[in-house]
Amino acid sequence: MDLRRLRRPRWIAAAASVVVLAAAGTWTAAASDDPPPVHRADQIMSIDGVRIDTSYFTTNGTERRPAVLIGHGFGGSKNDVRQQAQALARDGYAVLTWSARGFGRSTGKVGLNDPGAEVKDVSKLIDWLARQPQVQLDKPGDPRVGVTGASYGGAISLLAAGHDARVDAIVPEITYWNLSDALFPNGVFKKLWAGIFVNSAGGCDRFEPQICAMYQRVAQSGTPDASAEKMLEERSPSAVAKDIKVPTLLIQGQTDSLFPLDQSDAAAKAIRANGAPVDVDWIAGGHDGGDLETSRVQSRTASWFDRYLKGDKGADTGPAFRVTRTLGTGTGDGEPRLTGVTAGTYPGLEGDERRIALTGREQDFVNPAGASPPAVSALPGLGSAGGLAQLSSLGVGVSLDFPGQFAAFESAPVKDDLQITGSPTVTVHVKSTSDDAVLFAKVYDVSPGRGGRQTLPSQLVEPIRVEGAKAGKDVTITLPAIDHEIDDGHRLKLVLASTDLGYASPVTPATYTVSLKSDLHVPTALSEKNTQAPLPAWVWWLPLAGAVLALVLVATGRRRTAAPAAPEPELTEVPLQISDLSKRYAKSADRYAVRDLSFRVEKGQVLGLLGPNGAGKTTTLRMLMGLIKPDGGEIRVFGHAIAPGAPVLSRVGAFVEGAGFLPHLSGRENLELYWRATGRPPEDAHMDEALEIAGLGDALARAVRTYSQGMRQRLAIAQAMLGLPDLLILDEPTNGLDPPQIREMREVMIRYAAAGRTVIVSSHLLSEVEQSCTHLVVMDHGRLVQAGPVGEIVGSGDTLLVGTAVPVEEPVAEKVGALPGVASAVTTDDGLLVRLDADGTAQRLVTELVRLEVPVTSVGPHRRLEDAFLTLIGDSA
Repeated sequence: MDLRRLRRPRWIAAAASVVVLAAAGTWTAAASDDPPPVHRADQIMSIDGVRIDTSYFTTNGTERRPAVLIGHGFGGSKNDVRQQAQALARDGYAVLTWSARGFGRSTGKVGLNDPGAEVKDVSKLIDWLARQPQVQLDKPGDPRVGVTGASYGGAISLLAAGHDARVDAIVPEITYWNLSDALFPNGVFKKLWAGIFVNSAGGCDRFEPQICAMYQRVAQSGTPDASAEKMLEERSPSAVAKDIKVPTLLIQGQTDSLFPLDQSDAAAKAIRANGAPVDVDWIAGGHDGGDLETSRVQSRTASWFDRYLKGDKGADTGPAFRVTRTLGTGTGDGEPRLTGVTAGTYPGLEGDERRIALTGREQDFVNPAGASPPAVSALPGLGSAGGLAQLSSLGVGVSLDFPGQFAAFESAPVKDDLQITGSPTVTVHVKSTSDDAVLFAKVYDVSPGRGGRQTLPSQLVEPIRVEGAKAGKDVTITLPAIDHEIDDGHRLKLVLASTDLGYASPVTPATYTVSLKSDLHVPTALSEKNTQAPLPAWVWWLPLAGAVLALVLVATGRRRTAAPAAPEPELTEVPLQISDLSKRYAKSADRYAVRDLSFRVEKGQVLGLLGPNGAGKTTTLRMLMGLIKPDGGEIRVFGHAIAPGAPVLSRVGAFVEGAGFLPHLSGRENLELYWRATGRPPEDAHMDEALEIAGLGDALARAVRTYSQGMRQRLAIAQAMLGLPDLLILDEPTNGLDPPQIREMREVMIRYAAAGRTVIVSSHLLSEVEQSCTHLVVMDHGRLVQAGPVGEIVGSGDTLLVGTAVPVEEPVAEKVGALPGVASAVTTDDGLLVRLDADGTAQRLVTELVRLEVPVTSVGPHRRLEDAFLTLIGDSA
């Protein structure tokens, strides 16, 4: 289970001692169109008898470079972070990834980042990096090294910095600071998330025995005990808070009921107190879904390491604090539109406060027998698939409170827009018929009017255990940290419920009595008045000047303004036509990634896009998918010009770098959730047809965590085929597959095109391209080298296979080799393999063979695609 997706994030593992290389790594070139090529060495390291599966990524060159360790999420493996590892390697780092104990191909038990096991393993991996000739050293045995990762991998980066002084910089993502506080907030058991943890790891027996026993004890009682809290605290970064003294970029998710924003807030305060630089970034997504902003986060991570590992003082590490906000949905695709708000300092969760008066009498409500039915706030493990928490920012939610099981206190309509950034607080008086009371506090955004729509920001709720409640007690509640705007005219509603689906509540019936003791205190650190400087005078006159200038441009430049290209009727049945396509490298006027490229693809074709690294293949595919804009030329899909967001792109399916799945769900459930997230009708998915082509069979009912790499690849391609797009683009679909799986993938592509659809595949496996593709486009240095049917390209060589009725003796072969126009001739089991020189022709050869009384039965071209490819690339160099 990847807790970034609960996906594509999980928890690492391993124990300490001497690192012994148990299996030699094999260098393989990672697919990339942009030089330099990345090499990967896979190795099994033995640490205290535990096998740790690792991958080491580097580029060519003898210069030493900083190193980066990347941890993966809980339930995942090193394969989940391969793309980021390759990107950092291309940026000039030596990158090491590994599968934690109990995950992937690594052995051992899951220890929840046990300092004596998983954390020590990281130190041994650092020892190994210090011995690599590519890695920069600060001193013998001390490499320049950073650590990053998400969720479980994010925690190990914090723990590594606290336990090993050789760590120089870290970027933890959507992770925990104190695991006890995260799973037992305010003494309440977060049962649903804990159960997902255990099941995603493959069951309780996959954990260290003491952890399994602790989970079973708490799950049965419903209440965490002191020993359980102590065990989790000892395995948390907070246990080594005073020792984390390195530059830290904290990435935390707003839609996260597992590790809320207060986890990174505690980390930021502790690390900054040690004197280390700390920046904080609140992203739109989290374990409950939403947008993880992967591209932006990875770019900022690379800049952070550039500054603090490479020592590049000019690297832009970003603002001290950034929060992503949702502006609504985009046009046409329904995707949320995001923007970022920044501040020069991190304000924390308190910030400037605004007092909001609440009204409501003292209220009684019940805790039902068995704590059922429970109220609903978040849906752990399912929210990530549909982005439910993110949708709450758009006024859509799944919250549910049952009458008689909650108390509610409401404000008057706010008179101005109210931006909440941080944790609201309120004090209430609680009394119970039982000794202890468990309450779940949340603040709703309520739209105007009777029965106004209630929205629970980020689907977050705060559990509170009140001990000694029988006598009555004042309790100050710190509500979940959020970044949410309350519109003018909306009201705030404080709800205290007796149950919640995600948590364990007392099963004994009780009656709670609650009354208000204070106003609601709302932090407004990033309200508009606090984030914007006074507007200079030019702001007022510049729009007027701009309007005048626009009118002038419209009047004088109307003939030069090109309207969007209209569809070309004669191309409506042509899947793809590329004409004079060009794309320059960034900041270059004369260096091209793609230049003057033209080719056409027809229905039913399986087109292989070939070329060496740097040929421009990936750049071409990105322009085809509307991800980047060409500098010249045109791409038309079914007659429509391609531009970002072009409606015709709905007829295009793409599989690039693999896809992320929820490991604890079945293959079919993953595909259904993915399609549901697109917002398109279920009947348009053509689920059964796509699955039949992918050929996964009974495996669809199994959890994805049980899938082989080949099955995951086919499931990813089935996802790309949902909706049966007329044009399917596959970038390196056979990566990581063994020969039988490659053969199955070949059959998938052929079956898909057989129905009259079109497939474009970019691959470095020339033998597979030769067997699966009907047509080829060969590129080099951004230009077209040759295009046409596979048979024509392969058969255009200068080597001929001469079939004979009987085997040819060696003296006869020598005579053939001496003929005019023949460069060489060698015997084969079927006859002769003859290579012609520049003056040779097949007709002249046959005449000479007849004269020599060679019993010829056939003559034909003989060349593999590899030979043709190397010849073409050599000719174009």
